[in-house]
Amino acid sequence: MSQLRAHFRAIDNASATHDLEEVVYDHEGSLLEVFHPLAPLRERSAQDWKDLFGQRAGSMDLVERSGVWGKLEWVLPQIPREHVVTLGEGWNPLLPAPRTAARLGLSDVRLKLCGTTHTGSFKDLGMTVLVSWVNHLVCTGAKIRAVACASTGDTSAALAAYAAAAGLPAIVFLPADKVSLAQLIQPVANGAHVLALDTDFDGCMKVVQELTQDKSIYLANSKNSLRIEGQKTVSIETVQQLGWTAPDWFVIPGGNLGNVSALAKGLDLMYDLGLLSGKRPRIAVAQAAAADPLVKSFEKGLAPLEAQTARTTLASAIRIGNPVSFPKAIDALKRYEGVAESVSEDALSDAAARGDLEGFYHCPHTGVALGALEQLVAKGTIRSGESVVVISTAHGLKFSEFKTGYHEGKLAGVESRLANRVARIAPTYAAVQDELKRRLG
Repeated sequence: MSQLRAHFRAIDNASATHDLEEVVYDHEGSLLEVFHPLAPLRERSAQDWKDLFGQRAGSMDLVERSGVWGKLEWVLPQIPREHVVTLGEGWNPLLPAPRTAARLGLSDVRLKLCGTTHTGSFKDLGMTVLVSWVNHLVCTGAKIRAVACASTGDTSAALAAYAAAAGLPAIVFLPADKVSLAQLIQPVANGAHVLALDTDFDGCMKVVQELTQDKSIYLANSKNSLRIEGQKTVSIETVQQLGWTAPDWFVIPGGNLGNVSALAKGLDLMYDLGLLSGKRPRIAVAQAAAADPLVKSFEKGLAPLEAQTARTTLASAIRIGNPVSFPKAIDALKRYEGVAESVSEDALSDAAARGDLEGFYHCPHTGVALGALEQLVAKGTIRSGESVVVISTAHGLKFSEFKTGYHEGKLAGVESRLANRVARIAPTYAAVQDELKRRLG
C-alpha cells in the first residue's frame, strides 16, 4: 500500500493546505479539516478494511483495541505508534431501546453510549488524537509548553486526563458556577491548571483563542480539526456494530457542533471507500431551546449564523450561542438531508426520565436528543417504521444533581411528570406492606 499521509485543508479553499506539523487552526478565517487522500486508501478493498477493523476489535493490544486507534489509517496515519496516548477509548455499547421504539412506532431505536469511556463523555474520542499528536510534536522537538481549552465541563475532563497520561501541562477555562461538581473536579484531580472565568462558554472560548495565538500553547477545542478525526469514529463504529449497515436516522445533541460534522465525516469516508452504499442516513441535530443558533438557522433555510447569548439550561455542556464549528455543521446537514430541532427544559427532563425507565441513566444532553426524537416523530419528520441511533454524549453520573433535582421536583420550570420519590416510612413490616400495596396494588 502507498504511504498514507493526511494534511490540513481549508474547508473553503481545497488548494490551501498545511502540514499537520504546523501549529495552525484556520486559514485566513476559514476552518480547517484533516484531509485524507482517497487513492492510497482505495488500494485496500472495502471488505479488507472491514476484516482489518474486525480483527483489531478483538485484539488484546491497547492501541489496536481502541475504538479510535484501531482505525489509525483513517484517523492519523503518520503518527508513530509509540507516540499514541490512549486510555482505552471507544467501543462504546450500542444498546437497543425496544420499548421506546414501540411507543414511537419505529422499527428500531438504539442508544450509542459514548459516556462509557474513560472520562465519561465522547470528548475522549477526539482528545486522544489531539493529545497524541501534541505528544508526537513534543517528542520530535516542538516547543509546546501546554495544551489549553475552553470548556463547559466534558472537554476539560478529557484534556486533563489525556494530558496527564502524556505528561503534558493542561490549562482549562471554565465558566464559573456553570458546570456540575463532577465535571469541575475531574480536571482538578488530574492536575490541570483550572481557571474559572466570570463569563459563559463563549467568553471562555474568546480568551483561549487569544491565549493560543502564542504557538507554544496548543489549542485543544474542536476548532482544532484533529479532534474531529477521533470523534468521526462514532459513526464508523456504530455502522460496524450494525453489521456495516446504517440506520435511517442519527439523532445527536449539538453545542459547539464539532460532533455533528464529525458524524458526517465518518459516514463520508465509508461511502467514499465502499463500506457503505445506497441510501444515506439522515442527521437530526438536537439543541436546547435556551441555546439553539443552529435551529434558528435551519428554520430560515440554513441561513448564516446569528450568534446568541445562550441562556441557562440543564444541558450545560451545549449551552453555546456562538458555535465555532457552525460552517461544518451546515455542510453536514446539507449532505445528509439534516434537520435541527430545539427542546425545552421540561421536555428534555421528561425525555431523559422516560429513557431511564428502560434501564439507562441519561445525561441531560441525551435528554435533549430523546426529546427531539419524540418531537420529530410527532411531526412526521421521522416516519413510522424507520430506524434511529441516538448518540448519548455523556454518562448520567456526571449530572447527578440533574437527576436528584428531577425526582425531588426541584428543577425550576420542570414539572417532573415521572418523578420517583423515595418513600420514608416506619421500620415495620406492616408499614412496608402498606407502602408496597399502594405502589404495586
